[in-house]
Amino acid sequence: MEWENMNYWIAMAGVVAFAVTAVLAVSPNNIDVFGACVMGIITAIGGGTIRDVILDVPVFWAVDLNYIWVAIGASLAAFAANSLFTRKEIFRLMLYLDAIGVALFSIQAANKVWAQNFGRPLAPVIMGIITAIGGGLIRDVLAGRQTLLMTRELYAIPVMIGCTCFAMLLEWLPQYRGVSMFGCGLFIFAMRAAVIRWDLSMPECLTTRPKKTNGQ
Repeated sequence: MEWENMNYWIAMAGVVAFAVTAVLAVSPNNIDVFGACVMGIITAIGGGTIRDVILDVPVFWAVDLNYIWVAIGASLAAFAANSLFTRKEIFRLMLYLDAIGVALFSIQAANKVWAQNFGRPLAPVIMGIITAIGGGLIRDVLAGRQTLLMTRELYAIPVMIGCTCFAMLLEWLPQYRGVSMFGCGLFIFAMRAAVIRWDLSMPECLTTRPKKTNGQ
């Protein structure tokens, strides 16, 4: 029961972070309050919905509608507070909130998949990544924004490393699950925060397509 409660509140915190992020992301498009709530809900539950469908288990928000209500509340709060921030502040806040959501959702998802004994040890890592970035990808596509996966920014890699470490700890040190969840989640957030703070990115490909010359 202790782990179920921890998973529940981690998921709720992730819902809040992703819902607020979604509203801040689409705020430059001058959408109304209904559009803000729709984007907030889709972003908050999108990745987890994909995960549960793949796992063939009841979708988490259909079992507990509090996830939807929390997403709506967080979206309304972000919509109301949007005018308090400048465009630059909104963008920076959105990135850090997204980092929090990614860290929370990825570890919570990996833990849930591990508990389901589904495709260990690889599936928990994959599902952690899908859950963490799925809602954000849907948000960016609907908002007509370039997704972070289509840039050189380190986005999914911190999630992959963190979930891999978490799966290894669950395999070798299962008695320290709580500490592992906290440590790996903190690592993911710290790595994403470092990427945001110092604008870190993957190096460009060193090879380029050779130019054609006459006669070739």
